[in-house]
Amino acid sequence: MTDTLRQSGFTTTADGAWWRDAAVYQIYPRSFADSNGDGLGDLPGITSRVPYLKELGVDAVWLSPFYPSALADGGYDVDDYRDVDPRLGTLDDFDRMIEALDAAGLRCIVDIVPNHSSDRHVWFREALASPRGSAARDRYIFRDGLGDDGELPPADWVSTFGGPAWTPVGDGQWYHHYFALEQPDLNWDNREVRDDFLETLRFWSDRGVAGFRIDVAHGLAKDLPDILPSQAELDALPIDGSHPMWDRDEVHEIYAEWRELFNSYSPARTAVAEAWVEADRRGRYASAEGLGQAFNFDLLESDFDAAQFRSVIESNLALSEKSGSSSTWVFSNHDVVRHPTRYGLPPVDGRQVRQGAEWLLSRGREPVVDVDLGLRRARAATMLELALPGSAYLYQGEELGLPEVADIPDVDRQDPTFFRHQGTEIGRDGCRVPLPWTSAGPSFGFGTAAPHLPQPAEFGRLSVEAESGDSDSTLTMYRRALEIRSRLREGGLEWMETGNPQVLAFRRPNGWVSVTNFGDELYELPDGELLLSSSPVVGGFLPGAATAWLQG
Repeated sequence: MTDTLRQSGFTTTADGAWWRDAAVYQIYPRSFADSNGDGLGDLPGITSRVPYLKELGVDAVWLSPFYPSALADGGYDVDDYRDVDPRLGTLDDFDRMIEALDAAGLRCIVDIVPNHSSDRHVWFREALASPRGSAARDRYIFRDGLGDDGELPPADWVSTFGGPAWTPVGDGQWYHHYFALEQPDLNWDNREVRDDFLETLRFWSDRGVAGFRIDVAHGLAKDLPDILPSQAELDALPIDGSHPMWDRDEVHEIYAEWRELFNSYSPARTAVAEAWVEADRRGRYASAEGLGQAFNFDLLESDFDAAQFRSVIESNLALSEKSGSSSTWVFSNHDVVRHPTRYGLPPVDGRQVRQGAEWLLSRGREPVVDVDLGLRRARAATMLELALPGSAYLYQGEELGLPEVADIPDVDRQDPTFFRHQGTEIGRDGCRVPLPWTSAGPSFGFGTAAPHLPQPAEFGRLSVEAESGDSDSTLTMYRRALEIRSRLREGGLEWMETGNPQVLAFRRPNGWVSVTNFGDELYELPDGELLLSSSPVVGGFLPGAATAWLQG
């Protein structure tokens, strides 16, 4: 046994840092549960399912945006940061949801979207009605256009959703939007912007929110030169703290102010950064002086491969120890192909993870997904994840083993990626299809009407109702795994020698052993009481694409 890895200050209660080893369940509100039969999930629907969340065994829920929005980008185009979309409920409904979660011993994390507002936000409407150089326009990023009358964009930049990243407003000026044109970027050099977001964080903290997930956390601070670089020049610049757009060192000045506010509460509010940055720069977002945690997407981007998994685990535990935080582990969320589907795709150039886009573009016809293998690998990977030190972020429906839904009719699609790329990229709708709660019905128990995204017929057999009574179901496995984890999760890990490069095994300080077989051949398990396995263990042998937990 070698390479003991421990996390500094690892605790769940003594310092109030419950988030260090929490199991957090992400809810995409519009697709979780519909209480009023309009086809759209809502806050009362979430409240009605709190008993399910408690039985599942998670510690907290994270809500994707529920704010007033035109849904140009699934709610990440926010009209008002301190209200609830009337289609999803009211502030009173939010308070009742928080009360129900609290009564069940569950905390609530909410999404904050600070890089951009929607174009319907009162500030942006005021900016459009105000002249160039006005205080209203200074809250956003406006630039004079090129050409005699400003008829050309300030630069040839391309939005991440496709199409230009600059949009004209009719008076020779253009505004910047890294995402959809309905999502104008805010100017974080403006003190009014900073103060207003502090007020937003205070507003939700006062309502009982325990923490925040920060969207595009690495993008707030910007320093755009008078003469803008071309897109090619921008892409060639290193992202090392001085890039005009991304991961600038100054962004941490913003989060130091947020941390001061978070620490004024008891217990202190927490936050987790969605920061797509180099691993060696992730620690500043996760530090005690900053947000406290940062997402580690490295396992999400890895193949089902023992060497890749071990490398990711070792490097991220070391990074978390250095930052004084804890690592985060995630396989699925609202932006990526669900991991049972990813793991069932054939490799291209030796990699599985690169196949998701090609599979989506073919509407799921080619390449052919090995559904059984994908689910077995997903179950094995999830059990490994839940055995690791740190916090685990789970995405709604993964506990049912839901696959990605690829073949959604164009008329039903909602993701701006699909429309801005004119169908050459399918987008993220397939992982946002509403959950199935019952085996039958117009929306498999999601509500009483047709859901806002169509569900495939196979969702009936994958519903909560169907899986709750099945001892071998993915839902049952998640419930058992989360219960065991809640009892045994403290401390670091120690790698165990397996004698097989396709098998990873580690021990936690309390004798909890996790063994994952990434290969195809049977592997003889070490001595110990079998607590749980993702696939049946026969005669002491673990099959391929499986994880087993033992008490040693």
